[in-house]
Amino acid sequence: MTDLRVQLAQANHILFDQGVLDAFGHVSVRSEERADRFLLARNMAPVLVTPEDVQEYDLDGETDGPASSYLERFIHAEIYRARPDVQAVVHSHSASVIPFGLSSTPLRAVFHMAGFLVDGVARFEIRDVAGDATDLLVRDARLGAALAASLGQAPFALMRGHGSVAVAPSLPLAVYRAVYAEENAALQLRGLPLADVDYLTPGEGRAAAQTNAGQVARAWDMWLRLAGRHESLRSA
Repeated sequence: MTDLRVQLAQANHILFDQGVLDAFGHVSVRSEERADRFLLARNMAPVLVTPEDVQEYDLDGETDGPASSYLERFIHAEIYRARPDVQAVVHSHSASVIPFGLSSTPLRAVFHMAGFLVDGVARFEIRDVAGDATDLLVRDARLGAALAASLGQAPFALMRGHGSVAVAPSLPLAVYRAVYAEENAALQLRGLPLADVDYLTPGEGRAAAQTNAGQVARAWDMWLRLAGRHESLRSA
């Protein structure tokens, strides 16, 4: 069985290679030993993360690790606190998703690989919590708790002018959801100028999501091999 720190480093590499993360954004996984702890890399670019860069955090966003932490670690801490079912969290700024957080047009499932979106896409508006002069970052527990409350029981949340959050009951599935939310957003943007776009029904989306959840390893294995092309960056 793959060590969780190794798998988390792999998740960072996959999400970078798939265009979901760049120099920014982060992914975490709940500890297997303690439900009130989670693993998250130190403050660094995702493509450079190694297992040795992973630190353990509590649900207050505190760590005994020696390295600096992501400013927005409270996204992860407060979602884990609010959602016992969530085992992994991805926060990203993927480009095609951003427009849906800026407008009243809902992000909806347009193809079967993103069927999980039919169970709800939440919206987090930081202005409602902290006014209109923030840097839009979720940099403390109060903002993290507000984001978690906005997420509710949904698998995905938009963050206006910022990005999104994908959650799941496993790390590979959270990665899958982040990747296919971006792909779905890109397809929806292409479809919006067309007449009478026919979105997935709730039944279709749930059936597709159930099927796809059993096939995530197939995607993970391919994505991991593709991500290997960046190995030279980590060994430089």
